[in-house]
Amino acid sequence: MSLQSLIGRCTQILGGSLALSLAAHAGYFQWETVELPASSGASCGNGTPYRFFVNRTPFTSKTVVMFEGGGACWDQAACKGGSLLAAVNPDGVPANYMSDINRQAKLGLVTPFTARLHPLQRVQTQDWNIVYLTYCSGDVHTGNKISVYDNVDPTKPLTYYHRGAVNAQAVAKWMASNLPKQPAHLLLTGFSAGGVGSAALYADFRETLRPRKMALLADSGPLFDVPRNATPEQAPSVLLHNKIRDVWGLDGPNGLVTQLITKYPQAGSADNLGSVTAGIGKMFPQDRIGYAVFQEDTNFSAFSYQKFYPEIAAEPDKTLRERMLNVKWRQELRPWIAQMNTQPNVGYYIPNKRELNGSHCLTIVTFGGTSILDKGLLSVGTFLDNLLDGKGTPIRAYEDKPTSQRVLLSDWFADVVLGGLI
Repeated sequence: MSLQSLIGRCTQILGGSLALSLAAHAGYFQWETVELPASSGASCGNGTPYRFFVNRTPFTSKTVVMFEGGGACWDQAACKGGSLLAAVNPDGVPANYMSDINRQAKLGLVTPFTARLHPLQRVQTQDWNIVYLTYCSGDVHTGNKISVYDNVDPTKPLTYYHRGAVNAQAVAKWMASNLPKQPAHLLLTGFSAGGVGSAALYADFRETLRPRKMALLADSGPLFDVPRNATPEQAPSVLLHNKIRDVWGLDGPNGLVTQLITKYPQAGSADNLGSVTAGIGKMFPQDRIGYAVFQEDTNFSAFSYQKFYPEIAAEPDKTLRERMLNVKWRQELRPWIAQMNTQPNVGYYIPNKRELNGSHCLTIVTFGGTSILDKGLLSVGTFLDNLLDGKGTPIRAYEDKPTSQRVLLSDWFADVVLGGLI
């Protein structure tokens, strides 16, 4: 249905005032490009303007914010992009990002949360206002530091703007001024790097937008329980955590960790990035907080360990390398779950694997293949509905008896949607 036809139909059903509202805002039901001014501090890693995208509806104030995923960087090569775990969008975010088939967003089909009519999956937020928070800062949406990398070519040092936290905070402020005041319901979600970002920035969005009801679904971006002084034997992610704290500026006076712990002491310990996992539940006990991840995730585990453990990086056999990664991954899953179990409003959904994208991300493309049959759960969609409806107790499900799960897609759809996705 065209926009003009929709306006005409609304005039018949609901009267002229709504029709005038629709006519006044030509951006309804289509992607609008929003470019943040340089004065906001927002920037992509290469210093180009930060752009995000909004798809509005006049029928509700409910809103879903999707934090985009896509690798990360703390060295010269990875910040230039071009590989599976490297920073996505190293050349910035163009104004036509949502319509460019060569970009990760791919017409909004990368996840059911960003398509009004998705060919494979229906979710209730498809009728809400949609904000696609793009990712071009290489810091899982958490940084606030300009770093210079020269480890590959010292004669051509790379100045990189890790502005992820600044970008997200500026988006929240824009939403407060340009979308319906105090949304009736707000869902923050994200996949991979966006899973980290949606959790890390949850407090900022809640405080800035003050929704009447709010929930989190952080997909496949776990912040494991890792004290700063832990040994690699105790917490394998400690080498990663201590690296990014420095190069992304998490601990500086304007760093995200410093800001969060200063404002919300109950959020956890500044010496343990993973403490925010349960800390969000402590800060906002009225909200539903949810985390999802696969037990055999091969992408985020590689991101977490491969560059820090030479024996893994040097293993030529892909199967053996993934087994080595999974040993460390599973070691950290259990303490992470134990941490979540301390908060009554925090839930989790942890199937074993699916044959799609290296068992990385449950909410990309489709929810198919995410069942936990030994708990009677058909997909992560059930977990999402539990988070949004807020009824009963939060779902806490870990697949103890893995079953074979595959997602069958046409070659065309796989090429279009999954090409270059991490």
